[in-house]
Amino acid sequence: MPGRGPDDGARTSDPYKTGAGGGPYGAGMTVTPRFDAIGLVVSDMAASLAFYRRLGLDVPPGADSAPHAEAVLPGGLRIMWDTEEAVRAFDPGLAAAGGGDRTALAFRCDGPAGVDALYGELVAAGYRGHLAPWDAPWGQRYAVVLDPDGRGVDLFADAAA
Repeated sequence: MPGRGPDDGARTSDPYKTGAGGGPYGAGMTVTPRFDAIGLVVSDMAASLAFYRRLGLDVPPGADSAPHAEAVLPGGLRIMWDTEEAVRAFDPGLAAAGGGDRTALAFRCDGPAGVDALYGELVAAGYRGHLAPWDAPWGQRYAVVLDPDGRGVDLFADAAA
């Protein structure tokens, strides 16, 4: 358990996980935040929502023309989409979408055949394949497609036994 001493065989906390006084990160804070949502800025709301609906997300049907949309995921975490225009209303310096960012959403498939089938379905529907399905050295079947804004979306499943 982080923060326990070396005498008990446990690893101590990494320095970046502790506060200035050496205590646990966040110690002494009066507010405890809870991770609640993942937000994506999109250039075309309808195109983005169509893509994520194909991945099984339950997005409200009337959201395609809205500046903001969200869906609640199992466990209560939310995924949110905001148009570039909506974000520029409060952040005028927002850069245009160019892809290549270092975030990716990952979707677990039922098995290796599911990765192959979903990748093929998305590419056949006109979405850009980035990495065709392969057997990754970490024991999973993996593929990457790009959403309409060029954001990598990982498709994966545990390798067959």
